[in-house]
Amino acid sequence: MKIKSFFAKPFASYVYKGIRKGMQTAVSDQENIFKNLLKTGKSTEFGSESHLNEVNTYEEFKEAVPIRDYEDFKPWIERIKLGKHNILWRGLPIYFAKTSGTTSGTKYIPITKDSIHNHINTARNALLCYMAETGNARFADGKMIFLSGSPVLERIGGIPTGRLSGIVNHHVPKYLRTNQLPSYETNCIEDWETKLNKIVDETINKDMTLISGIPPWMQMYFDELIKRSGKKVGELFPNFSVMVQGGVNFEPYKAKLLESIGRKIDTIELFPASEGFFAFQDSQEAEGLLLNTNSGIFFEFVPAAEIFNEHPTRLSLKDVKVGENYALIISSNAGLWSYNIGDTVKFVSTNPYRLIVTGRTKHFISAFGEHVIGEEVEASMLKASEGKNVQITEFTVAPYISSDKGKSYHEWFIEFENEPEDIVAFAKELDNNLRIKNTYYEDLIGGNILLPLKITQIRKNGFIDYMKSIGKLGGQNKVPRLSNDRKIADELKKFAKSNES
Repeated sequence: MKIKSFFAKPFASYVYKGIRKGMQTAVSDQENIFKNLLKTGKSTEFGSESHLNEVNTYEEFKEAVPIRDYEDFKPWIERIKLGKHNILWRGLPIYFAKTSGTTSGTKYIPITKDSIHNHINTARNALLCYMAETGNARFADGKMIFLSGSPVLERIGGIPTGRLSGIVNHHVPKYLRTNQLPSYETNCIEDWETKLNKIVDETINKDMTLISGIPPWMQMYFDELIKRSGKKVGELFPNFSVMVQGGVNFEPYKAKLLESIGRKIDTIELFPASEGFFAFQDSQEAEGLLLNTNSGIFFEFVPAAEIFNEHPTRLSLKDVKVGENYALIISSNAGLWSYNIGDTVKFVSTNPYRLIVTGRTKHFISAFGEHVIGEEVEASMLKASEGKNVQITEFTVAPYISSDKGKSYHEWFIEFENEPEDIVAFAKELDNNLRIKNTYYEDLIGGNILLPLKITQIRKNGFIDYMKSIGKLGGQNKVPRLSNDRKIADELKKFAKSNES
């Protein structure tokens, strides 16, 4: 055992014990965080305008602070950009995390001196929990790659600004710097394809033990490694033992990624965002991700069907139920207050509080009143592919609205790695799976309001070419699983197999 893995094991055990203890105090930890947030928030401009000095209970907080999204926060963000202190949180943020919003354009999410630890320590804790549970610390001695955005930061209002993954890159502990790939120079390359080629150059002959990133971009990395070496990734890197992923649901990408590796490997799933690091996989055995209940974030949960209501039901952690679909709302020591992050979650356990991510509040299809969500289409696709040697590279779904009664349908844009033998039978099974998952969809099909779904096959690398065409290839960008309009669908038509010459 080498020096890093030797010292990592007792530290992992110490942190793991603390996390397990925190599972039992989750509700009281949330109550303490709520009180501490109010204590600081009272002295900010936001607190003054929201009368936080008059708030003592959660019920009073709900009356004083309505749920907001980024557009609602922009006036305060603009004040911070002008260099004004104590706007949303004490002082100035130490960073802005720059992210592309689907409806708000570029978003600037504050990261404060108090909130940065949430981003850094949670990723660390996920790895330490894995070490403590499995006993595998060997990966700490090899090379590790974090497929991330550029660490180059610009200044907005004097505040260092960049992609979250680039910001976090500046906080990698010194003892891991010698293990980290790619090089800083390569990581600074903005063009994803150029960067990917350089990453492969730098890693193909190294002892890679841990690989981390968003699943579709890890797949591109694996594809290039296989193309260059003629070997499966697991053969090329015999000591590769841990894959860490987040940003999108892992399941639709899992089969192809593992096939590219060519052998069994442990995986760790994360739930990070620019607004905070919300949950992480703490166990290889238990279902779901452990909610980060003691890391500066106070969580609220709104029944997903009510999120766009004027006065939705708002629940604190102690009142959530297993199996309910909730929109996730946060207040944090980054200065976000009852902020709708846009994700929906479902608890699989409340002892401890573990959840799965089910989709996005704005990524759904309800053109006909069906309200189909990401979890339903992904589960339907996985079930239809099961046991058939069908592999999906990427897919998205949009409504097709016809002016003729009974001629509308859901259109699935699918890029196959391995196509089904009978595409018509596959589409029928996919449709039946969704009908079972969603009773509204079942009623629309049964009532001849909708036709069964139709599949438009996308050519090989079509989704990559689509992302390239809109300037969003690589980094933290991903294709929405669902759209309630035809904006993405109409562009994807250009990359359909039927358009191949």
